[in-house]
Amino acid sequence: MTDLTSLTLADARDRLRRREFSAAELVDAHLSAMEKARALNAYVLETPDQARAMAQAADARLKAGDARPLEGLALGVKDMFATRDVRTTACSRILDNFLPTYESSVSANLWRDGAVMLGKLNNDEFAMGSSNENSSFGPTISPWRRKGANTPLVPGGSSGGSAAAVAASLCLGATATDTGGSIRQPAAFTGIVGIKPTYGRCSRWGIVAFASSLDQAGPLARTVRDAAILLTSMAGHDPKDTTSVDLPVPHYESAIGRSIKGMKIGIPREYRVDGMAAEIENLWERGARWLEAAGAEIVEVSLPHTKYALPAYYIVAPAEASSNLARYDGVRYGLRVGGRDVADMYQNTRAAGFGKEVRRRIMIGTYVLSAGYYDAYYLRAQKVRTLIKRDFDDVFAKGVDAILAPATPSAAFGIGEKGGGDPIEMYLNDVFTVPVNLAGLPGISVPAGLSAEGLPLGLQLIGRPFGEETLFSLAHVIEQAAGRFSPERWW
Repeated sequence: MTDLTSLTLADARDRLRRREFSAAELVDAHLSAMEKARALNAYVLETPDQARAMAQAADARLKAGDARPLEGLALGVKDMFATRDVRTTACSRILDNFLPTYESSVSANLWRDGAVMLGKLNNDEFAMGSSNENSSFGPTISPWRRKGANTPLVPGGSSGGSAAAVAASLCLGATATDTGGSIRQPAAFTGIVGIKPTYGRCSRWGIVAFASSLDQAGPLARTVRDAAILLTSMAGHDPKDTTSVDLPVPHYESAIGRSIKGMKIGIPREYRVDGMAAEIENLWERGARWLEAAGAEIVEVSLPHTKYALPAYYIVAPAEASSNLARYDGVRYGLRVGGRDVADMYQNTRAAGFGKEVRRRIMIGTYVLSAGYYDAYYLRAQKVRTLIKRDFDDVFAKGVDAILAPATPSAAFGIGEKGGGDPIEMYLNDVFTVPVNLAGLPGISVPAGLSAEGLPLGLQLIGRPFGEETLFSLAHVIEQAAGRFSPERWW
């Protein structure tokens, strides 16, 4: 029998329904692969008993001919999603051994549709990071290696565990969150597909909050089709989330293979940043030619406020984080470090519970929200955000269907290679992804080639609000032209 972990999610779904193997066999194959891949540190908690019980229930439904859309498919869950009675920590010491009494809406939708949970996946603490080096469980190691070198590489962040697990075939797909690029950047670094849907398309209820006006859940998968299948189940209106949009969810899989003839694709001139690697520039050009060959029209567009996106993001996101993370005080749940009085306990708990990057962002956020600086920083950043959104609106108003850009300024880097002395060096990884979050738009990263060192590189497509179907059609064209990429097994 083929190695069941190497199947795409769509293949596994179809073969399960044909009863070529059972959901229990599929789960056991993944649990065995997870055991052999612990060196990657992708999972922070494995749930084999729950997985086997869910697989048994799936097999009963498959046998009865009553299969739901994701029946028996083995998935991983980013540790930002609350899972009922299963430890959820956001990879932070401050949520040490927190057991939620509720299920996040997105994961509940997946279980409703028959999916099976293999475990919780590693991420940067509170999703704050671009490399997965900020987790209290230690960094996730990418399954990829540079040609002829053994340097451990980052899988990207914050959804690094999800990306590494999908790329290393430790699950068929995974949930992830994207606040400033945390789905698309790790997807690009690990040679897989990741989509950040339009803000409001997936419920945020039950996801540990980082920056509430930017956070959005989405899937990571090995193919565009797999991502479309997962998003169909994850998306939907949720009355428990006031930012959730009450719109019908399309059958995204039907967009795969749809003609893109006559679509207008914008190439933003402002994304040609100084010092961009030649291989990224060439990849971008190649992607445009592939879309053109499939019948799309390529036009140059302008997004003039792009250069202000990164500074605006690193004011808005920390401001919202400082407000959201105020609830972690050692009183009701999570870590508690005692002190002489309540104020001392707060201080000791937060000092011991939050990592360096989280403390840095809380302090930045508190500063920009303080009385003397609110207008100068936070209010101004919100005005810039409005201008960035208007730039995209203007481009789409001219008939552009989607925008093509690089997903990252480089291929994956080594653990410890960036941001040691200067956090801004790390923040620059998000230069192509943060404008999409500020504007609330959908964006997909699709593998498009390999670097000179043999590492995956991704292209990003940015769509109109709720234009995910268009993105799936376009991404599929790039995927067909570029082919798929898998790491050579070394673990």
